[in-house]
Amino acid sequence: MTRTGKDKPQKNDEIASSEVADELELDKSQTDVTADDSDLSAVSCGRAQTTPEPAAEADAQSTPAEDSSELAAEDDAESADQITALLDQVTEYQDSYLRAKAEVDNIRKRTETEVANARKFALEEFVRELLTVKDSLEMALTVDQQSGPQADNSGVNEGLELILRQLENVFAKFSVETVEPEIGDKLDPDQHQAVSMEESQDISPNCVSKVIQKGYSLNNRLLRPAMVMVAKSPGKTAGKG
Repeated sequence: MTRTGKDKPQKNDEIASSEVADELELDKSQTDVTADDSDLSAVSCGRAQTTPEPAAEADAQSTPAEDSSELAAEDDAESADQITALLDQVTEYQDSYLRAKAEVDNIRKRTETEVANARKFALEEFVRELLTVKDSLEMALTVDQQSGPQADNSGVNEGLELILRQLENVFAKFSVETVEPEIGDKLDPDQHQAVSMEESQDISPNCVSKVIQKGYSLNNRLLRPAMVMVAKSPGKTAGKG
């Protein structure tokens, strides 16, 4: 069978198409190889870049730990300072409390003493006025006794003595005591008042030679000192020679 001219161009077209397909296939293969190479390079670079990551992570982990330690140390120091300040305040408050308590105790004791003294010595002025009455009664009895037996004043004397005893009982009830030194007792400036001196051979100098007026005390507090005369050596005031 004879081939016509149409068959040759068709054959040529098929050959050209085949060559184009082969070229496309080759280009695709090269493209894939290039992509694979790129992936391998990327992987290699990624490994190279990620290799120091553990050290970086360690640094990242160690840095917060160090910061935490420093913060903890600062917190401990601050807490210690606060505790010291609080302890100082506690000590100061304790001292203030003890001083206040001591002051309150002193005020309470002083008040109790003042109240007790006010109760004990409330009648001081009243008793002092009664002393003159007692003095007058004693003087009346003394004068009557010195008037002699011819005067019949027995009834009056008995009445005066009764009044005097009653007054003495009242004094004893309210702790009023007599200050009456004995002749020859040494002069006590806290209890006696020397009004004069007299020469005496029998009594030592600076000793009581005579009681002029009795003294009295109320609850051991002196109301009135005893008025006395004091002995001195004979001739002490005489001139020399």
